[in-house]
Amino acid sequence: MSQKTIAVLDASELKDGEMKEVPFEDGKVLLSRLGDKIHATSAFCTHYGAPLAKGVLTADGRVVCPWHGACFNVCTGDIEDAPAPTALHSFKAEIVNGKINVTADPANTTSANKSRQPKLLAAGSSITAGQGKGVVIVGGGSGAFHCIESLREHGYNGPVTVLSKEHYTPIDRTKLSKALITDPSKLEWRSAADLRSKYGVDFRAGVEVSSVDLASKEVIVGATQERVPYETLVLASGGVPRRLPIEGKDLSNVLTLRGVEDAKKIDAAVKEGKRLVVIGSSFISMELVVAVTSRKLASIDVIGQEEFPFELVLGKEIGAGLKKFHESKGVKFHPQSKVEKIVASESDPSQAGAVIVTSSSGQSTTLPADVVVMGVGVAPATEYLKSSKGFEQVVDKSGAVHVDEFLRVKSLDNVYAIGDIALYPQPGTGEGRRIEHWNVAGNHGRAVGKTIAEGKGQPFVKIPVFWSAQGQQLRYCGVGAGYDEVHIDGNPEELKFVAYYAKGGKIVALASMQRDPIVVKGSELLRLGLMPTLAEIKAGKDILSVDVSSVNAKPKVA
Repeated sequence: MSQKTIAVLDASELKDGEMKEVPFEDGKVLLSRLGDKIHATSAFCTHYGAPLAKGVLTADGRVVCPWHGACFNVCTGDIEDAPAPTALHSFKAEIVNGKINVTADPANTTSANKSRQPKLLAAGSSITAGQGKGVVIVGGGSGAFHCIESLREHGYNGPVTVLSKEHYTPIDRTKLSKALITDPSKLEWRSAADLRSKYGVDFRAGVEVSSVDLASKEVIVGATQERVPYETLVLASGGVPRRLPIEGKDLSNVLTLRGVEDAKKIDAAVKEGKRLVVIGSSFISMELVVAVTSRKLASIDVIGQEEFPFELVLGKEIGAGLKKFHESKGVKFHPQSKVEKIVASESDPSQAGAVIVTSSSGQSTTLPADVVVMGVGVAPATEYLKSSKGFEQVVDKSGAVHVDEFLRVKSLDNVYAIGDIALYPQPGTGEGRRIEHWNVAGNHGRAVGKTIAEGKGQPFVKIPVFWSAQGQQLRYCGVGAGYDEVHIDGNPEELKFVAYYAKGGKIVALASMQRDPIVVKGSELLRLGLMPTLAEIKAGKDILSVDVSSVNAKPKVA
């Protein structure tokens, strides 16, 4: 490691509350000024490499990535929010003779070497992995991964055991629908060897949990009925893709998308000249459509219950703009339609050969199909809890697990539920929400890890953020369910806009395309309670002008 000190900028060029990306030999450094203090870190987000200088800085020392909402502490480089998988490098910065001097190893300023292992206050347990009780996590997704990181970052030094039904360690699941990547080694955040050696985790892949024995504090595993003891239990079992209860739903080429094996089946089936029918116009469905439109398919038909794709979440106008984009790529929509049945192929009765749909006017249409993908949502993966004594009052008919503001399962000691299965009170309103967002699961895990490690409740107050590849990147923050008004600035048909969703004049969510960093700025304003009203936005207020970065803003932010 060879440290160098370089004068990178005149101090007068960096104002309070500002960030600047500056060259450092062959790399780059992010400078952030908070009052009289100047901080220097890696310039690129450790998630997907976004330039952090184009994000949002807050007076309490947070820098938020402009793309996907990952957040870091600019004073230390440490992770603040998911989906950041690793921390930033932090460099010495000081003012000498009116110049900002940064001392760093030039190798650590390049995009290729933008991240570092998080600082772990505990690297594992003195007890051999697989022995002793400690924390048992059921599930191996985003929530589990970030819970592991948070436990060790905040000093938990007991045993950690993960029971995952998947045959790989936690992956970047978002790339399954967005890019149809089918090699788990290209998707895993950490290898099993790293989880064991660096985090002291006993990661058990390919394990199916059958029930939980609350009385004995044990998790029952698989056909052998092995009993895994715990002191603290984290339920992070994720979701199961739904299938419509129709004739033909179980034919061999009727597929869903959740894991790597699902992606492999779709990738193998969706080849040049094939006819694809997609049931559902959800985000997962339409991301998959984007991923395969360049494959020279004979046809792509999308069946939706609404008039426009994404209508329930984004509204008609934005849905219409996105529909027009997909149609320009050869996609045919069948809106406001009901799937009657999937018909077996005459040449191979084990496979689907067509899908029969009925429009709102009653007209029946037969859509030829070589492969059918159902994207009609997911159900909480909690069947194993329905046969577990003590969960009767906290698992509802939908399979959701009811938790409090600390994500603790209601009325149960030392049991938490996170991610897709958790019905938690929405900050600010207290309304129960179950949100199937990758970011939410990750931040649930971080909150619970901190709670367990520090022994005091860490309430979950993060603002949901999600993104979707739809020709351009669609970004969204907040909870817009039940909005009564939407105000759009820009043109959805050009895929360049920001939409403000409001209830009773109060903005509750934002969506945008090609207007970064407005959504992540919106997420911070929602977090801090500083979001302007819809009336103010209509009158011309620009949320990017709301100060959350300077010394003057600190009393409102800290």
